[in-house]
Amino acid sequence: MAQQRNQADDLKFSCSICLDLLKDPVTIPCGHNYCMSCIKAHWDGEDQRGIYSCPQCRQSFYTRPVLMKNTLLAELVEDREKTLLQAAAADLCYAEPGDVACDVCTGRKLKALKSCLVCQVSYCEQHLQPHYESPAFKNHKLMESSNSLQDAICPRHHEVMKIFCRTDQQCICYLCAMDEHKGHDTVSAAAERTGKQKELNESRQKVQQKIQHREEDVKVLQQEVEAINLSADKAVEHSEKTFAELIRLIQKRSSDVKQQIRIQQKASVSQTEDLQKKLDQEIAELKRKDTELDLLSRTEDHTQFLHSYTLLTKLTASTDSQRPKVSNLPNFQDVMAAVTAARDKLQAVFHDNWMKPSPTNKDTNVSLLQAEPKTRAEFLQYSRQITLDPNIAHNYLVLSDGNKKITFNSQNTAYSYHPERFIHAYQVLSKDGLTGRGYLEVEMSSKASVAVAYKSIPRSGDFNSYVFGFNEKSWVLDWYSSSYIFRHNNRQLSISGPLSSRIGVYLDHSAGILSFYSVSETKTMTLLHKVQTKFTEPLYAGFWLGLPNGNTVELCKLK
Repeated sequence: MAQQRNQADDLKFSCSICLDLLKDPVTIPCGHNYCMSCIKAHWDGEDQRGIYSCPQCRQSFYTRPVLMKNTLLAELVEDREKTLLQAAAADLCYAEPGDVACDVCTGRKLKALKSCLVCQVSYCEQHLQPHYESPAFKNHKLMESSNSLQDAICPRHHEVMKIFCRTDQQCICYLCAMDEHKGHDTVSAAAERTGKQKELNESRQKVQQKIQHREEDVKVLQQEVEAINLSADKAVEHSEKTFAELIRLIQKRSSDVKQQIRIQQKASVSQTEDLQKKLDQEIAELKRKDTELDLLSRTEDHTQFLHSYTLLTKLTASTDSQRPKVSNLPNFQDVMAAVTAARDKLQAVFHDNWMKPSPTNKDTNVSLLQAEPKTRAEFLQYSRQITLDPNIAHNYLVLSDGNKKITFNSQNTAYSYHPERFIHAYQVLSKDGLTGRGYLEVEMSSKASVAVAYKSIPRSGDFNSYVFGFNEKSWVLDWYSSSYIFRHNNRQLSISGPLSSRIGVYLDHSAGILSFYSVSETKTMTLLHKVQTKFTEPLYAGFWLGLPNGNTVELCKLK
């Protein structure tokens, strides 16, 4: 009923034009009320007719009524607005489902502002005032309003549980401490909270540290995604450019072949037509002679016949010519065969296996069917600029020069924890994977190794599982200043060759080729060892360093 009365009041104080509460209310001669601006706008539209009407009762006025603000009605509307605002504010304070309601309120309950641990009651702002004003509530402990106050009450003795039993790891009241928990290790709940709070803070720090590590991992993955996208875009751009050049080359070659065929066709046709013209002339001459011979054969005078026959016989013999050689005409089947052979060669190059993804890696590693590089200039065409991953480096390995140089230092400040870090081996992997064809060079001091490995190689555990060369996930060349040793899957091979501190590494991932080269000061390259296998995962460059401190490996900048 109250709601119906409120709606009826709203209608009384509403403008029938804008349907909102009246603003600057005016009363026109028929007694209806409108907002001053609304009725003015309505009558402005009737100025051309010269007759003004009430939008509600349609009563007409032949002169436009003068509008005066209805002061009394304006005050009533203002009071109504205040009432609506107060009702709206009160509605905001009422408890809704899920809110903590005041335990003292009767009827429709207001939201609780605080809960008292001593009273075990939740209070709204109005009923909470005695706790602030009366000394009797001075020692009561207030907390944020909660629906879980009963959790702090002992279900057996109905007392506040302010004691913690460390023996049974539970909260108890003082009566429990004197009864079934007598003799147990008990402390106040506040004291136990202090210790637990410290443990909680430590746990939170570990969680935050893990969050930080995972965020760093996400950033690394984002960088890898960007690198993959950039590399793919470059590959697409390069392939489109290369194929466009190849298409232009084929089109030009097609045009050249067509032009040569037409030139040869024109020359052969011209030569044949000239020969045909001569033969036509010879045929005409022979037909003329045949006519003369026919006339001679009909001559009755024997003397004239013999005289003319001797003369005609000589002339006929002189007109004989050689038969044309048709075999000299051009045969365009040879051209067709040559074009077909060229097509077959291109099809062999662009076979389906020319671009084939690795069985376990979904990346499409394009491996052009080209010969292996032979000269240093050819190797440098595949040079790769890679960086080392500080999240993988062992604590004794110091990275510098933009993560392109490694220095062994057993006194190095330990890196932060990372699940990808090598724990026991003085090793590091590159951040960038090596796919397709790639070439790099490293400058090493004594007692160092250069390797390629799958990123899935373990970081700790059994010695053979994570050290480069002692498992099937890595291939390594050790350099000890006076000798080379190649290792893979715990098998080693002594390598002979010119000793050099600069080692070149060439990889053709799709072809399964891995080669190590000794590079002299004059940049002469000598093959030390070549591997022919089948790689099943993306490869990463890896390095191992040993004592003494100051031992280094540096990735060379190649032009």
